[in-house]
Parts: sequence; structure tokens; C-alpha cells
Amino acid sequence: MDVQRETLETDVLIVGAGPAGLALAYKLASLIAEDSSVEMPEILLMEKGSYAGAHALSGAVMDPRGISELIPDFVRQGAPLEAAVSGDAMYYLRRDGALKFPFMPPSLNNHGNYVISLNKFVGWLAEKVEAAGIDIYAGLAGYDLLVEGGRVVGVQTVDMGLDKEGQPRSNFEPGSIVKAGMTVLCEGVHGSLTRHAFEKIPELVSQNLPQAYLTGVKEVWEVPQGRIKPGQVIHTVGYPQPSHEYGGGWIYGMNSNLVSVGYAVGLNSPDPTNDPHLKFQLYKAHPLVRKILEGGKMLHYGAKTIPDNGYYSMPRLYADGLMLCGDSAGMLDPQKLKGIHLAIKSGIMAAETIVEAVRKGDFSAETLRSYQERFESSWARSELYKSRNFHAGFNGGLMAGMFHAVVQMATGGRGLFDRRPRKRDHEYMLTIDKYGSRFGRVPEKTQLKFDNEYSYDKLTDVYKSGTAHEEEQPPHLQISDYDICNNRCTEEYGNPCQHFCPAQVYEMVEDTDRPGKTRLQLTPSTCVHCKTCDIADPYQVIRWVTPQGGEGPNYVNL
Repeated sequence: MDVQRETLETDVLIVGAGPAGLALAYKLASLIAEDSSVEMPEILLMEKGSYAGAHALSGAVMDPRGISELIPDFVRQGAPLEAAVSGDAMYYLRRDGALKFPFMPPSLNNHGNYVISLNKFVGWLAEKVEAAGIDIYAGLAGYDLLVEGGRVVGVQTVDMGLDKEGQPRSNFEPGSIVKAGMTVLCEGVHGSLTRHAFEKIPELVSQNLPQAYLTGVKEVWEVPQGRIKPGQVIHTVGYPQPSHEYGGGWIYGMNSNLVSVGYAVGLNSPDPTNDPHLKFQLYKAHPLVRKILEGGKMLHYGAKTIPDNGYYSMPRLYADGLMLCGDSAGMLDPQKLKGIHLAIKSGIMAAETIVEAVRKGDFSAETLRSYQERFESSWARSELYKSRNFHAGFNGGLMAGMFHAVVQMATGGRGLFDRRPRKRDHEYMLTIDKYGSRFGRVPEKTQLKFDNEYSYDKLTDVYKSGTAHEEEQPPHLQISDYDICNNRCTEEYGNPCQHFCPAQVYEMVEDTDRPGKTRLQLTPSTCVHCKTCDIADPYQVIRWVTPQGGEGPNYVNL
């Protein structure tokens, strides 16, 4: 479609108002305020959610190391902290029982950390950024990363007002071209622009191992007084996840009788019926979890993927006119399952690099290399390097992984191997026949009757996420070959998309044109932007692209 697009120009374009992007903006304003020799660059901070924090979802226990470096008196300044961690516990779950670990693994010792709502924390940090004089453009979504001659020159935003066939409606507004001297991608896990960067500038990922992901599914409950102490942190492994697969659960005591409960499932599962949402509902039915939720009320729901392979899967952090921060750069500690503090630290280091580049008047890769150098000499790199083989240690199952974790602690993170090659997550999925040959049976999905009191179907949970999309627009889940979905995938894998999606975007319905056959029915309006489908689809024919700005989940207290 040939349309005239408005061109905007800015010095620094920050994509994503999460912990990394907001930390970058705040630190940049602080550094320039302290140095009168550097002129404040023009900054455009864009956020695809309807407000800063709308798409912010995490466990979340926050290590304060990052925020205390950014805002040393963050407590006095009113950071919304649900509770200081008051106690730790870890359990191995069987179907009907629980075995408490006699000691906490050092990586999961949360003394000095805080239970937070990431949604509220991001909102607070956004207020600090705006008070520093930087505007946040919420509802402005990036569609394409603009690269000219190997150099990133900005972003094209999403067209608004298209019909389902991509044709302009009466309210059509073409996306703008945002030209920038420096573009920083802070758009979270498996971001669409970050994917463009990897495709258009392949040297960013030519040396790293493939990323590994989990899908985390979470609810916030209001429970009776005294049911769980504020700041209590409980982690679990085992049921309902099979021992040969990666994942685990959490229960965090928040403030005001609220509890965060969630379950994270590895997407390198061999099971084509792997269903993170279903496993989460089974998890809540376990006696250990049920006794905390009994008599309570489910308030909020969310789901997102987690980049979990650590240091060896991080891309190069810079290119001409480009830097990557936070989850876009894979900055999450898989051993601690924490990334907020690392995202903030990445924003700080990016801001320091931008000041240096502004002073030189040069945003070339040669100048931006100092961002990588800052990272390599930082505490963030030291932490991530110590957990570099953690996820890979679980490739042989839970018990092998726990053994490797102990050896890794004793060997500075190396363990019994270093930099073990791995496949991409979708390559681990087995066809129905191969799964049956390997495990002695065909995969059989657990059946659960949702009671709408403690267990909920996907659509009910999506409603609790505040998710909203305009129906009349092109689907943002782009499927390149429906014939594969309706025929080959049905025969070989049984259409795993209907299982792994935690939002019921994908359903197999009766095909009226082919009696006795099914076809894929897509409902993009229920999508919670978790990116699971883009990662786990065994044929890689699903591509997640950005819908109209301001759409998707609208998280509260998550």
C-alpha cells in the first residue's frame, strides 16, 4: 500500500517504557542535568501499551541493586513496594504431597529483596521520568525497524484504521516514520522490532546460542487475613510438570491480603499438548497452594514468556545507531529467575553510552561499543556469567538439573560442561508418533473441569487481564501457511497451538467445507501478547506482529 507518511525526527528513540527504557530515560536526564557541557538531546520514548505499565508482568521479587543505583533513596521517594521479603521456602511437589527443602539454594535466597507489583512499579518510575522532563508516548507502537546501509535509522509506527484485509477504512491514519540518530530497543521478550534487528543485522546473533524461553502464567488473588505473611516467598518444583521437563511455580505474599501465584513452563517441551495455562490450574489445585487460596477471590490474570538461557544466549548489544536493553538483550538471570534489576542496570549503562555519543556527535558502532564494554566490566555480567549454564543443566530433567546446579555453584557457574550447544525451543517438540515411541504412549492432555472458583478457563482468565483489541483490523498473528495448520500439523502434532497459547487465540473447529475435518480458527482479540506462539510453533509459520497502539492487556497489580 503506497501512502504518504509523516516523518518525525529525534536524536534518541527509546522503544518500550518498561524498567529498562524508563531507567535509561531517567539516567540520561540525570547525567545531562549534572553536566552543563552536554546539551540535552531530543528524546522520544514510545510505549505500545495504553499506559506505562499496561504490559508490565513479572513474578515479581525485585533485587534492589538496580533501582538503588538509579535512585538511591527509592524507598523515601515512595517506590511502590508491596513488602520486604520476610521469609523463603522451597518445596518439591508430588501430586498430593509436598516435601520442603531443608535449606534454600543460595540463588533463591531473597533476603533484602522486595515483593512488588511490576505494573505499579513501572507506573511510578514513569512518573519520575516525566518529572525529569521526558514525555512518554503511550499507545505508539512500532511496526518496522528501519535499517539503511546496515545502520538503524529509526522506526515506522503501526498503521491505524485498517480493515481485516489490510485496506484503509474511513478512520485510516498511516503510521509515521520516526527518524533517530540513536534507537534503543527496550521492548521486552521476543519483541517484533528486536526480531527485525536480528534478521536485518545478523551479526548481532551470529555468536550466541539460541535463546530458551518459559511461559509464565500468573494470577493475583485476594485471600483471607493471615493466610500468608506479606513478603513470604515460596518457590516450588515438581508437580504438575513432568520430571523430564523444565519449570516451576511461585507464591508471593503481597500487601493488603493479596497473593501472587504463578507457574512457569519451559517451551522446550517434547509434548505437543504442553499447556502452560492448564498446568497452572492444576498447580492451584495442589493442597499446598489450595490451602492459601481457599476462600479467596481471583482478581487479575496475565501471561508472558521469559528469556531463560542466560549469558550465552545474549546478542551483541550494539550496532550502528542501535542498542539493546533489558529482556530485548536477554538480560535475565535464569538461576534466580530475576531480570528487573538487570534491566535497570542495562538502561543505566545505555544512558552513560548515549551521553558519551552525544558529546562526540557520533552514534556509530565504534562509539556504541563502549556499551558492550561497560556491560562486560559490570556486576550484571558477573551475575549472568555465574548462571551461564544453569538452564542447560536441566536438559536431562529435574534431578539432573538440580545436581548440575550444585556442581555449578562449586565451579563458578561452569558445572560439568561449558556452553553446551542447544536447539531452538520448537525443535524439541516431538510428533505424536515420536512422542509415543519415546515415552511409551501418545500424549494425552489432562482433563480438568473448570469450577470458576479456583480454576478458570482461558477466556475467563483473559477477561481478568483487561485485554482489548479492536476487532476490525488485520490479525497481528500472521500465519504464512494455513494449509500446514489444517492438514500436516493436525496429522503430525495434533495442532499444539490450541494447547500452548494461554489465551485461546487458536482453536480447531469443524471445517464445513471438508466433512470430518477441522480448520484453524484465529481469535486475535484475546491475545495477551505473551509471544508463546511465535516461539513454540513447530513449523514456525506463526509470526507475531504489533497490533494497533494501546491494545492488548491492561494489567493492574501484576
